[in-house]
Amino acid sequence: MRKVILKSLSGELEIGGDAPVSIQTMWKEGIVSVLTDGDALRSILKRIDALKGLGCDILRFAVPDVESAAALSLLCKHASMPLVADIHFDHRLALRCIEGGAAKIRINPGNIGSRQKTAEVAAACKARGVPIRIGVNTGSFPRDIARCVDDGTLSRAHGLCETAMRESAVLEDLGFDQIIVSMKASSVRETIEANEAFAAKSAIPLHIGVTEAGPLIGGVVKSALALGKLLEKGIGATVRVSLSSSPENEVIAAKAILGECGKRAGGVHIVSCPRCGRNGFDVHGFLDKHEPRLHALKKDIVVAVMGCAVNGPGEAKHADIGITGAGESVIIFKRGKIVRRTSPKNADKEFIEELESL
Repeated sequence: MRKVILKSLSGELEIGGDAPVSIQTMWKEGIVSVLTDGDALRSILKRIDALKGLGCDILRFAVPDVESAAALSLLCKHASMPLVADIHFDHRLALRCIEGGAAKIRINPGNIGSRQKTAEVAAACKARGVPIRIGVNTGSFPRDIARCVDDGTLSRAHGLCETAMRESAVLEDLGFDQIIVSMKASSVRETIEANEAFAAKSAIPLHIGVTEAGPLIGGVVKSALALGKLLEKGIGATVRVSLSSSPENEVIAAKAILGECGKRAGGVHIVSCPRCGRNGFDVHGFLDKHEPRLHALKKDIVVAVMGCAVNGPGEAKHADIGITGAGESVIIFKRGKIVRRTSPKNADKEFIEELESL
């Protein structure tokens, strides 16, 4: 697999080759307000820092107009991770973002206009060492491929692959090879088939994910099935879990998938019971409050959040730290040994104290 390098204020990030699989997400609101509102700028930068703390490596922004391009350029001057410009139709927006410090440009040569416009973007990227991600989806087939898909002589998955091969060839013919390809479908099967077909033909690094995967639960299930199968075959250099949910949840889900596939070691691993009628501790409430904090910790530990004494220190004795309830007390334990009995009122504070002591 080829290696692509993203450059930003935070340093260089390698994608492909023997580099670890990276995690990315996409910003879900407009950013133009940062041009005139210092509080908005600080708020977005703070959230970018938090996303990085959760394990995000790359953050992509939609750039639909000149104002958004200017706003992204401003963010690039301060952000703690590589920022990517997502461009459609207007190649001038890509040129503006390249000049403004974007670490990568996402385009679809099929909708960016003439070959000359694509050549301008490729030349600007080459001059500044900025990679290009070619984004292909089932709505962006060239006419001849679309006809073959419609008449059944070509599957949608192979239509994605052929379109990606054709569009990457455009950039390679222009002497540009810092390319990443994504082929997105909302079908698990089509996502797997398209990426397998492309990986068999090309060494270009792949950004993998199921697009429009749906709300949190359904979207995580579809993403885990598709990404898991591809990652097991060594396919995929960077991933996004696309959810109708927050960027934070996308990152947490991607990190969990990579961890279970053995592609991302370390970090906090949370085990928790589903809760039942024996419940002596509010597992759901505790996780709602503390899960983001736990995932942001730079510790390689197992944290257990259990509902009662039945599956508390005994069943979770492998955990580095855990919390559960017994009667009117809350129990905090480490490696199966109870280290504190406290009241529900003091439980959060004392748990954090024990956590920080690890």
